[in-house]
Amino acid sequence: MVQLEQVTKQYDVLSNKSGGQLVAADRLDLNIADGELFGMIGPNGAGKTTTLKMISGLQVPTSGRVLVNGVDVQLFPEEAQRNIGYLADFFSLYDDLRVWEYLDYFARAYKMEPSQIRPRVNEVLHLMNLESKRDDLIHGLSRGMKQRLGIGRAIIHNPPLLVLDEPAAGLDPKARVELKTLLKQLHADGKTIFITSHILSDLEEICTNIAIMERGRLLRVGTLEEVMREGTSVRRYRVRLAEPGFGLAQWLAARRGVTAVVPEPASAQFALAGTDAALAQLVKDLVAAGAPVCEVQEEVETLERLYSRISGGEVM
Repeated sequence: MVQLEQVTKQYDVLSNKSGGQLVAADRLDLNIADGELFGMIGPNGAGKTTTLKMISGLQVPTSGRVLVNGVDVQLFPEEAQRNIGYLADFFSLYDDLRVWEYLDYFARAYKMEPSQIRPRVNEVLHLMNLESKRDDLIHGLSRGMKQRLGIGRAIIHNPPLLVLDEPAAGLDPKARVELKTLLKQLHADGKTIFITSHILSDLEEICTNIAIMERGRLLRVGTLEEVMREGTSVRRYRVRLAEPGFGLAQWLAARRGVTAVVPEPASAQFALAGTDAALAQLVKDLVAAGAPVCEVQEEVETLERLYSRISGGEVM
């Protein structure tokens, strides 16, 4: 559905002292298959919004090529736009329009057949759970309802690709849950969704694939499991003792293959390279050394912890 081929975006940076160029996207190669719910994470300034805007045809790459559903976005922008629904991180609504009028306006802007507009507006109102707000003025909607209306506008022309930049920003917990439910439904209905978010737990819950981006480059891309495991066989564990007194952290730190030891009262966290057999041998040796081991637990990796380590430069 989305192909980026060596896509680079540079901006001229002017200052009183010197000029230069900022590389917001650096030779990006990315393929997003039809039907994926693809999440991209990265700090502010990583190049996420620039990437989404190039996919949506709102910015032109300095070099490289972007294709959406097989259409070159730069060469055939109008044809490409029929395949794309885009919602920016900050988007404006026409406050003095009624909810249905807003959707009707954008249906006409997308040059939909007049006979299809009214049924499609009704369909989107139902899908967005905005039927009861159909005749309300937009300025009276809650933040969550405005977000749903924005997504409704993005899908009014029924594009196969939905591109969302930080759609959960500013939403309360209830509205976030509703947004996740809506995205899952759109995905189940066949939409390919490309989403960015700083709320990593939300992406971890709904995404089929993930990319980690920093300083204009893609650090990791793949399924959540692939991204978690890529390039390493290191796993993280916690050992708990029945009673204090044994120098657990010191013993672990001296053990070959053990890294990142974090001492805790009567327990310790650590990373171990190797298979289950390596862990079994370590526990066997620990018990033989006199440690009163009562529990060994693998620490479940989370996207947030993984991202923190990668962005901090920690070796995995």
